[in-house]
Amino acid sequence: MPYTPLQDAIRTQPGNAKPLSLADYRGATTAARFADPQQEFAALQNGCGVYDLGFRARISLIGGDRVRWLNGMVTNNIRDLAAGHGVYAFLLNPQGRILGDMYAYNHGDALIVETDRSQVEKIVATFDHYIIMDDVEVNDIGDQQTSLGLAGPRSRAILNLAGIEVPNLQPLQMITARCNCDCGCLQCTVIRGEDGPQESYEIWLAPKDAYQTWQALIAAGATPVGSEALEMQRIVAGIPLYGVDIRERDLPQETEQMRALNFNKGCYVGQEIVERIRSRGQVHRKFTGFVLDAAATVEAGAKIVSEAKEVGEVTSAATILAPSGDKTLALGYIRREVGLPGREVTIGANKAAVTQPPLESVALGQAEDSLLHQQ
Repeated sequence: MPYTPLQDAIRTQPGNAKPLSLADYRGATTAARFADPQQEFAALQNGCGVYDLGFRARISLIGGDRVRWLNGMVTNNIRDLAAGHGVYAFLLNPQGRILGDMYAYNHGDALIVETDRSQVEKIVATFDHYIIMDDVEVNDIGDQQTSLGLAGPRSRAILNLAGIEVPNLQPLQMITARCNCDCGCLQCTVIRGEDGPQESYEIWLAPKDAYQTWQALIAAGATPVGSEALEMQRIVAGIPLYGVDIRERDLPQETEQMRALNFNKGCYVGQEIVERIRSRGQVHRKFTGFVLDAAATVEAGAKIVSEAKEVGEVTSAATILAPSGDKTLALGYIRREVGLPGREVTIGANKAAVTQPPLESVALGQAEDSLLHQQ
């Protein structure tokens, strides 16, 4: 897989934040860790972690029909999306199965679709397939931009200390920030993440500016974070990852990601199936969290058992290392009638409790210095 622009720069330039190891992550090669991933996760929870988002890519949609056309392609409301704001959405096939997930932003004279690099080829091909007589031009602009991320209660303060002036933003609101930092880029696009226990931001910028901006954020007090700690954060937050927790065989309502669905926007590809599920009854299984009663090695695909019957499977897992007792957290699918919060199930040789995501109260309630390491 290709190196992200930041990793290319780190490999060739001197600096104090060289990764200890690299990993292929969501379609690109990036840092797996810079130090102990447990400490990196703690920075995301208690301070500010800065991380490479070069595994994210952007697709530009221009043309007079772009809004109407994309509104008819994805599961969320693009028609009423205000300039400078975004939404999370699924791309479905006609049978209602999930082909990919994305964030769509109204960038004024263009719509910008952001997704993982691992999904770009399929999403662009699907878009191209459905453009017939529409005034829409689809361009993969992943090579023109890269991005960095920050998360933690000190994120906005760190941005301002680094010279990137950011006002109070709504979730998924984007602005062109004034930059007085040492990167020399003069301006960049800053987007606040979705609502969650921890404030987070993305910085979209030219690849040539990634390394200097990275260094400026570290100098301002941010802790470098690799993909291992990002996975810990994702699992604790209960956010499914496409290709891992969300697969093409899954239906939107099974994922429990109602933030991706709008039932008042009109027709789109796969809408008939989504509406039929909503009007006629729920799906038979759902995505949820699990807390094991002890630390355990849990692999993706591990079966979930209740009363000697197989009722689901694990898709992701992480272990909490806490003074009050180590626990393993997992995400996965379970039959809806069994998946009630507090219900006891078995995963491997361990008892587990069904727990509604997010799982922060479990991860952070043990002790302020609770730590995670990825399975």
